[in-house]
Amino acid sequence: MPPHHGPARRHLESHKSSRTSWLRASVLGANDGILSTGALLLGVASAGATEQGVLFAGIAGLTAGAASMGLGEYVSVSAQRDVEANERAIEALEIEEDPEGELAELTSIYESRGLTTELAESVAKQLMEIDPLEAHLRDELGQSEITRAKPLEAAVSSFLSFAIGAALPLAAAALAPSGIRGVCIAVATLLGLIALGAIAARLGGASLVRGSLRVGVGGAIALGLTFAIGSLLGTSAL
Repeated sequence: MPPHHGPARRHLESHKSSRTSWLRASVLGANDGILSTGALLLGVASAGATEQGVLFAGIAGLTAGAASMGLGEYVSVSAQRDVEANERAIEALEIEEDPEGELAELTSIYESRGLTTELAESVAKQLMEIDPLEAHLRDELGQSEITRAKPLEAAVSSFLSFAIGAALPLAAAALAPSGIRGVCIAVATLLGLIALGAIAARLGGASLVRGSLRVGVGGAIALGLTFAIGSLLGTSAL
């Protein structure tokens, strides 16, 4: 007789989708912080600005960028949350007014996923008895706790990650000798982007090389453009 193992343990797995709510905002914020601030500093430095002018431009870019990213994410994700709340209200009303129709709808969803009609109806009935609204939100509309919009979390993640990212090229500009300040800014920015791409790929379960290259190449192009524009305009643009 097989040994008794007691109650079944809760099935726990580490899925990458559980990180979606903050990973996107953090990666986007850090990427923008590194690249936009690095490009700004490189453009200003290549135009012939003084060390003080470069640093002031970097500090202004960090402050404005972090605030913009945080507010932008809050507004964007709040709009998504409003849509979800509206769908939730509509679905709750439909369940209240036509429970049989909603049961049939849920049954057809499970049938389309491969269950027999009898099993699909049995599952739908049980879920409708437990929590009909959550069943419809999850299986009809694709809403769940993992995917649900979290505006404040997204805003804070974006604000902090942008500021941290922007601090990298700003520190390079502050510490580098005047003769090679532009080179140091460019190198620090590219290294930061490559590292960020690798980290994001690791957290998302993707290829480290692909994640690094897709931000590194794009960053190099952006830096090249700002350097060229700054060099062409010169100090007359300041």
